[in-house]
Order: sequence, then C-alpha cells, then structure tokens
Amino acid sequence: MPPLTPDQRYIVVRGRLWRAANPHLPQAERDRLVKALMDARRAVKVAKAAGDKMAEDEAHRAVDQAKIALGERGPVWWSDGAPDMNRRMVRNTLYADWFAGLEED
Repeated sequence: MPPLTPDQRYIVVRGRLWRAANPHLPQAERDRLVKALMDARRAVKVAKAAGDKMAEDEAHRAVDQAKIALGERGPVWWSDGAPDMNRRMVRNTLYADWFAGLEED
C-alpha cells in the first residue's frame, strides 16, 4: 500500500501526490463505490480490446463518476481551505519533510 499523508488527504506513488478517497465515507458506501470503480475499469479494458469507442467513452465516464463520488476527483472533501495538491511532486509540497523522513527509514 502506498504511503498515506498524515492528514489522510493523499497517497504517494512514485514521488507524486494523488488524492485519497474521503476517509469519512461510511464503509458500505466506500465498498460500493470501489466496486463500481473496478467494474468501470474492467469495462474500459473490454471496450478497448473490442475497439468500441462509444463503450470506452461511457466506461471512462463511469470511472470518473466513481472517483468523484469517492472524493479522489472533483471538489476536495476537506473543509479547512487547504489547497488541492493532487498530482504534484511531494518534494515540492508541504509534505516534503514528512516524505523525506519515510525514505530514511
């Protein structure tokens, strides 16, 4: 599992921050949304293999909807006014010292 920032807002993958799912979602809702996301990702793969551009576009929309519902895209799920640092290199953010400490361990 990739490291999760102390405030639970981001995971770090190859040195880049990616917005994490909203940890305040009820577990049943989170499970339902993750299943929908995985189903949509599989649909993208099937549509690509079939060369079905319309089905692929629809599947990509389903992926986007699930990610928005999970809080990984769209408006941020926190309310303290902190900016969204999604997709930024962790070394260029306020998480740099925290991440450097992980690398030392």
